Amino acid sequence: MTNYAALVPYTPYVNAWSDEHDQPATVIERPGAGIGYADETLYDRDRHGVLWQRVAVNQGAGEPNFGKVHPFRQRRAMRRLLCGVCAGPADRTDEGVLWLVRDYRDDWPDWPNRMGVDEPPVCVGCARRASRMCPELRQGAVAIRAGRYPIAGVTGLLYRTTGTRFPRLVGGHQVPYDDPAARWTQAVKILRKLGDCRVVPLDELCRT
Repeated sequence: MTNYAALVPYTPYVNAWSDEHDQPATVIERPGAGIGYADETLYDRDRHGVLWQRVAVNQGAGEPNFGKVHPFRQRRAMRRLLCGVCAGPADRTDEGVLWLVRDYRDDWPDWPNRMGVDEPPVCVGCARRASRMCPELRQGAVAIRAGRYPIAGVTGLLYRTTGTRFPRLVGGHQVPYDDPAARWTQAVKILRKLGDCRVVPLDELCRT
């Protein structure tokens, strides 16, 4: 059994906390333009015009909500290539930026090339700790150096038109920015697409 209380001092930067509640926001349909908020402001959309979930920013308040990511901090870490654990600069070498992800090498022959990730990159020190302490990563983790990692889209909640003022929530999905469905998505995470990747054995990483 995982002792989550012992993990509190090591709560990742991008983790949500129990007092960071979703903010009131009524999702409406904008004819010909997808979804929006009834009281929308300029801060509700990113530079690509995609609507983002409203969440209070109160890091450290209450208890860590392990498994739930805070949209603002995830977005900041992904855009600035910050370590998702400590918020310092992610590790970067001539071979690329470092990511630590679940090991799915059986998914396709040249995995993880072309993989979309919504986990921010990491620094070497946090990669070592996370591989030992994170319950999900302990099931099988792999470190990756990615030479290419463009921002490609978002993870979020997809809505469909109902022909009325209020659209219908369909469920969660990942969508590229150039997909028309992005206009119908309430984003919660940024996606980057990895390329020119090299898998780095964890024992090799721990020796550096």
